[in-house]
Amino acid sequence: IGSPFALQNTVTTGIVSTAQRDGKELGIRDSDMDYVQTDAIINYGNSGGPLVNLDGEVIGINTLKVTAGISFAIPSDRISRFLTESQTKHSKGQEVSGLKKRFLGIRMLTITKDLVAELKLQSPDFPDVSSGVLVQQVIPDSPADNGIKAGDVIVKLNGRPLHTTDELQAALLAEQPLLLEIYRGDDDLLFNIHPHKTELLC
Repeated sequence: IGSPFALQNTVTTGIVSTAQRDGKELGIRDSDMDYVQTDAIINYGNSGGPLVNLDGEVIGINTLKVTAGISFAIPSDRISRFLTESQTKHSKGQEVSGLKKRFLGIRMLTITKDLVAELKLQSPDFPDVSSGVLVQQVIPDSPADNGIKAGDVIVKLNGRPLHTTDELQAALLAEQPLLLEIYRGDDDLLFNIHPHKTELLC
């Protein structure tokens, strides 16, 4: 349920492909959470909306989309736990500290053989790759929002083959720009990205 492209109160349907997709499989570093995978369509405006079962119960909050037919939601029990802990800290007057971290501005996923096979079913012109990092989403007004697009595959980082999202996360720790080689369909592109520092709540 959401408002894709500002169309309010839009409902899409689908099945739950798995209720326990490890966050590390999605390239989310240090994740200890399992996500709900669904083939319900999630577009801009659906993210942050509820994922509801046939009994009308909220089972998750839509948050990630890889491609049509592959989307992910944060389980509702994790949302409830987070809100309870936040309310408890607030009631005790505890402050949340901020850290400065380098910010690229993409949501990403490590390429696997199974993922490539699924993506080629969705889009036959998906690049022929055996490794790399898939760009799931580009955050508006971020450093990556200067040419990089959702669906791009990052195959090289600073001239070296890129295999996992962990390698890209590690490169963000250095105070250096990132040279990214990207496959987009049949095109081979180069981007020189300067990540920004941003304050992230922790």
